[in-house]
Formats: sequence, structure tokens, C-alpha cells
Amino acid sequence: MSVSVPRIQPQPFFADKNRAFWNLQSLGWAGAFLLRGSSTIANGQPLSSLVPVMISTVTGYSVTLLIAVMFRFLVKKRPIVTWGVSIVTVVAAAGLVAFIDAWVFSTQNRASETAGLQLFLGAFYLSMTLLGAWSALYYAINFYLTVEEQADQLLRLENQAANAQLAMLRYQLNPHFLFNTLNSISTLVLLKQTDRANAMLSRLSSFLRYTLVNEPTAQVTIEQEIETLKLYLEIEKMRFEDRLRPSFSIDPAVARARLPSLLLQPLVENAIKYAVTPKEEGAEIAVSAQPAGENVRIVVSDSGPGLNDGAMKPHIPMSEGTGVGLPNIRDRLIQAFGERQSFETRSTPGGFSVIIEIPLNMDETSKVAA
Repeated sequence: MSVSVPRIQPQPFFADKNRAFWNLQSLGWAGAFLLRGSSTIANGQPLSSLVPVMISTVTGYSVTLLIAVMFRFLVKKRPIVTWGVSIVTVVAAAGLVAFIDAWVFSTQNRASETAGLQLFLGAFYLSMTLLGAWSALYYAINFYLTVEEQADQLLRLENQAANAQLAMLRYQLNPHFLFNTLNSISTLVLLKQTDRANAMLSRLSSFLRYTLVNEPTAQVTIEQEIETLKLYLEIEKMRFEDRLRPSFSIDPAVARARLPSLLLQPLVENAIKYAVTPKEEGAEIAVSAQPAGENVRIVVSDSGPGLNDGAMKPHIPMSEGTGVGLPNIRDRLIQAFGERQSFETRSTPGGFSVIIEIPLNMDETSKVAA
């Protein structure tokens, strides 16, 4: 068996904002130096002419660090304050850089006939262009990061809301069977059938332990869901005995497919309430899971009266009872899979069926490296 080494995922460029700033700052001014230096050499200037370019680049690099400190303070202010002070800051910084550039050039080229004011204005135009572009890029990146943070925060809030709704739907599981089970246990105790009472209480404890241990938003495999469903049916079978006749047909290819926990229990409970209880001879309840292309098709059917006249209609929300029915299952499917699911009910004179299709998402723990 080979051991797979976990692949290290590359971090986003702006995951560390400080590191991203220093990287962009260094690369940007290095690029500016190369551009101005190559232009100087291409115009036939001697290598010594690169000294003013180098000094100008270092000056711009240092001044923009001071500007960044100012902008970091201004970005949280009102827009009129931010833009007004930012423009004044850029103009003042461009004047400082232009003065240093003009002084360095005049010191190195004392024989030059270029007037001081003309030299300063040329340097100021170049400095204003560079610092203006740097400032625009700084605010653009900060705006982008702010939008990304807001989008991430909105996504987290949406996920929290979805999880809260999933939890609410899970906690709506019909407690009707719990009341009936406790009443049955009480009756067995009164009849002094302690063995049956203990067996029912033990199965009820196991079932309730499962509902408490699993997270309300968790997903389990179909195999685990069926085992829990069998535990629930064992409890109900002690009440209905031979009137309740369950059967299961689970294709091994989808046994490890994942679905929301306790998704099928309300469907079976619905079938017991509307198919087994009204008929003296009881009814059959069949649960099947088969592959359907890239999906899993799960069918819960019963041999009850269906939607014939006079029969109770299981597709109607049980508002007069506990308020949990097929709409609960439909909402849970939408929350878990969005548009990648389907929910359908079918009724015939010989029974009622619920057909669910969900994506075939296999449990990762079932995959063993060869």
C-alpha cells in the first residue's frame, strides 16, 4: 500500500498583504530603474549617467514608503478627506523627488546650460507621473482587497445561514415516534413484559445517540443511513409487529455515496403513518438506492392506499400534527445540493413513492491507495 504525500496548495498572492506590498514595491521600482536606465543607454549616454537614475529610483522607493504610511491612515477616512489629502501628498512628494533629481543632475553636469527651473519642471513632470501611477495602483489594489474581503465575509454569512437552516430542518425531525415508543415502553412495563421493554428502550437509546452524535449539517453514507433506518424500524416493528414489513435493495456501487444524515427516516415515518397505521393488515415499505448516471436514485415506497379518495395525503405538510413532512426533505435537499437534485412523488392505487436523485459523491475514506 502506497502512502500518498499531501500536495501543498499554492497560497494566493495577497494572502500575506505585507509580503505582497514589499514584493510589488521592489519589483515596481526595479522595473522603473531598468526602463529609465535602458532608455538612457539607448540614447548614447555614458554609464555614469545611470547614477542619477539610481539615486532617483532610491528616492522614489523611499518616498513611496512614506506615502504608503500616509495612505494607510487616509484609506479609512471620508472620501473627500482621503482624495484631497492624497492629492496634496502626491504633489508634495513629487516636488521633493523632483528637487533631489534636479540637484543631482546639476551637480553631476555643472557645464550643462539647462536652467534650474526648467530642469526642476522636467523632473517634476516625470516624478508626478510615477508617483501618480503608484498611488492609483495602491488604491486600486486596496479597493480590490476590500471587495474580496466583503465577498468572503458575505460568503461566510451565507454558509452560516445555510448551515443554520439545515440544522433547523434536521431538528424538526418528527418526535411523534418518540412519544409512541415511550408510551409502548410504559405499557410493556405495566404489563410486566420487562424483556421487551428493555429491548425497545435499548434500541431507542441507540437511535437517539446517533441523532445527537452526528452534526445536524453532516453527511453520511447511504450504508450508514440504512443501518440507522433499520434501527428505527426495529423500534417501530416492536409496535406494529408483522403489520410492518420493510425491505431494502441497496446497490453496492452507491453504498458509500453521501447524503444528509437522517434524510430517509421522515420518509419511512411518513409511510408508517399513512400506509401501515390505517390498514389492519399493515403494509410493505421498500427502500432502494441505485446508480443513475452521475447521480444516485433513492426510492422509498409503500403499499398503502396512495392518494385514493378517503385516504390521507402524505404529500400535504402535516401542519395539524408535528409540522414535518415531505417539504422538510425537499428543503434539506435544496440546501445541500442546490439545483443538482430532484424530488418527485408518485401515487398509484397500490401505494405511494418518493423518488430522490442526488449527485454521486463518494465517501473519501472509502478510497484506499493501492
